[in-house]
Amino acid sequence: MTSSSHLLSIISQKMGGKRTQTDSGSRSSSSSILQDDQEGLSFSSSKAELLFNNAPIVSSYNDKIRPMLDAIDKLRVLMVMEEGIQLPTIVVVGDQSSGKSSVLESLAGISLPRGQGICTRVPLVMRLQHHSDPKPELSLEYNGRVEQTDEENISEDIVNATNLIAGDKKGISDTPLTLLVKKNGVPDLTMVDLPGITRVPVHGQPENINDQIKDMIMKYIKPDESIILNVLSASTDFSTCESISMSRSVDKTGERTLAVVTKVDMAPEGLLEKVTADDVDIGLGYVCVRNRIRDETYEEARAIADRLFKTHPLLSKIDKSMVGIQVLADKLVQIQAVSIARNLPVIVKKINDKLNSYLSELNKLPKTLSTVAEAMTVFMQIIGASKESLKKIVLMGEFDAFPDDEMHCTARLVEMRCSISAHINFTSAMRVTPKEIAILEEAKGINLPNFVQRNAFLIILRGKVKGISSIPLGFVEQVWNYIENVVLSVLMRTTEEYYQLQLSARRACENLIQRMKERSIHWMTEILEMEKLTDYTCNPEYVSEWHRLMTQQETFITKVFRNSHDLGLGPHTEIKINVEGIGMVEVGGLMKYPHVLLSQAFDLKMLMTAYWNVVLKRLIDSVALHLQLSISNLVNNDLETEIVSELMGPNHGDGIERMMEEPPSIAVKREKLIKSIKKLKESKEVVCKIMDGIVTFAN
Repeated sequence: MTSSSHLLSIISQKMGGKRTQTDSGSRSSSSSILQDDQEGLSFSSSKAELLFNNAPIVSSYNDKIRPMLDAIDKLRVLMVMEEGIQLPTIVVVGDQSSGKSSVLESLAGISLPRGQGICTRVPLVMRLQHHSDPKPELSLEYNGRVEQTDEENISEDIVNATNLIAGDKKGISDTPLTLLVKKNGVPDLTMVDLPGITRVPVHGQPENINDQIKDMIMKYIKPDESIILNVLSASTDFSTCESISMSRSVDKTGERTLAVVTKVDMAPEGLLEKVTADDVDIGLGYVCVRNRIRDETYEEARAIADRLFKTHPLLSKIDKSMVGIQVLADKLVQIQAVSIARNLPVIVKKINDKLNSYLSELNKLPKTLSTVAEAMTVFMQIIGASKESLKKIVLMGEFDAFPDDEMHCTARLVEMRCSISAHINFTSAMRVTPKEIAILEEAKGINLPNFVQRNAFLIILRGKVKGISSIPLGFVEQVWNYIENVVLSVLMRTTEEYYQLQLSARRACENLIQRMKERSIHWMTEILEMEKLTDYTCNPEYVSEWHRLMTQQETFITKVFRNSHDLGLGPHTEIKINVEGIGMVEVGGLMKYPHVLLSQAFDLKMLMTAYWNVVLKRLIDSVALHLQLSISNLVNNDLETEIVSELMGPNHGDGIERMMEEPPSIAVKREKLIKSIKKLKESKEVVCKIMDGIVTFAN
């Protein structure tokens, strides 16, 4: 048996005997929680008749339960709920003017603020502690301050504290106000009183005050650890109460909802049927109370209520286990004890899990740098890691650490190189046109008639180089833009923990790659100018390709004139014939030229075709090799040098020192984690002590 289960069993034994039954046909006043975990818990009739001023309401086992409740209260003060750890909480809800304040006054034996409209404008955490000293001790805790007060001034002090929290108008705030009441005879309870549900905003209230209140209530009653104390006026139809509707939305079976019916003396008719039939699924049952009216003392009010439930012709029929403040106090103490005992092991686990998670997250944050030596060490480690990553993805083609396809650099560069090759070949496809003939006619007389004019060849070559110049230049720019994105991605990832270094690395990368891009473009421009300047190659493929193409010369010319003669076509007729190595050629415009000139034009075209293949291969290979060398230099040497110069040069000479400055986002995150870890460690100490006590008590 677990320690919590053992404790629940002991609590049952301490409470003494089996649960009393309600009147015939009525349902038990305990919910499935009590049925599961409190079998045998009941309220003795002798305790139900104790007067408020003669003996404590608290049960005999509270000396054992008190430490658990103190632990939960300490966790609440530590605000562990801000870390997403819910605490067992009795949440008091009800429609406006349902009698919430009167019920709480009866339990605490003090006066709470009264008046028109919303009296409770903030969550009021009421911590009631039985106090053997006859002199009560009261204090208010809010916004990190503690103020002592007394019974005479408590109501006014609550109003003043509420105004400081929520403003002096009529709005509400989610910031809690804690009221500590140490008084002889009060039950050991902690409850959270929430604003009453209102439907129509009064003057000075926001138009959406109803939605604000409902949102606050839902925040508190939604956790499974919360016990809902639903305060209902006897005169209302329970099924139409807004508070019932809200509690049923989060507690459909009612197993964690207890109802308190107030103002029973004003509407006794049919009350017995309402609380025994339970058409709205109040799993923890009902308690009917008659609260203090006007100037009655609490003792007088208790005595009047006791006589009322004994002698009234209708109210006296309600089972005694369902009436009176004493019964309500006992039930709340009982339910609270079970809830705490059940939830403590879960709370311990959640605290440990959160603490371990936060410690792990804190350890993953960048180390705080306090000296230049530490900063320099980290800087060198980061540069080394950046170079290693870039070598893998840019030079070696290892992509394991980068699932994004865009970071697979060698593969993307191959794709770009293939793309430029295809683009140039498509753009520069050779065609036999009258243009070559026109150039030959302009150059006639410079050489013998049976020799192809070299100046004509150069004119055509320069035109073709100029026509494709934008393609390799664009390719160079495309590659460097891509490399810049890749390098920046790696640098931003490796320097993300050091904001100042990240800024320097970004500037260094952008400046360096801009210079390298300009240098590559200048180099490519020179290559293109060299190709336009003259015709030169020692590549033997040029001659062999020219000879192969020239074997078609006679066939081509014959086809041109045969088509013209056989078909009787004019010079402007569109006719295409296929030439190996060139493709379909439009020959209609060539029929008007003589055989010699057409032969020279064909020879010129084949020379250009053979030479142009050499030029294209030379361009593509040269730019690829140039970029490969430049990128290699960038990764192996230039980038590191540039970052060092940027970080420690004349413009940013204090860069290493500035590395020790944390970015605001990291600083805020670190501070938040440290605070949360401190809070959780303190919470862990609290729950560990109480769990040790539970084991000792259970044994």
